[in-house]
Amino acid sequence: MKITNGTDIIEIKRIQKDIEVNGEKFLNRIFTPKEIEYCESKKNQKYQSYSARFAAKEAIYKALSDYIDFTYSWTDFEILNDTNGKPLVNLNFKIENLENLEISLSHCKEYAIANAVAIYKEK
Repeated sequence: MKITNGTDIIEIKRIQKDIEVNGEKFLNRIFTPKEIEYCESKKNQKYQSYSARFAAKEAIYKALSDYIDFTYSWTDFEILNDTNGKPLVNLNFKIENLENLEISLSHCKEYAIANAVAIYKEK
């Protein structure tokens, strides 16, 4: 078994500014329709939700970077929640020997952070 991880932290104001300046162009380039629907439902905390998902995509890329190339887009990493609210990842591609991919998200007033752990089967 091989375990890799990735972590990312981002200032919420940076994502808020990108959304306010570039609107749907930015949102549709980075987030899937389901992610946008979820974040928009958070009303006053939507920028925290967008930022946490952005950080998660960066963290996931770091955890998977030895196994993927640069041809994937931001929307190929979809961050949703299970019925209990736990964040989960939908990948729109397959990685050989990837057994599990777990993420954790958190945010406060100024920052959002994400951690991703990937577990690979032995070849």
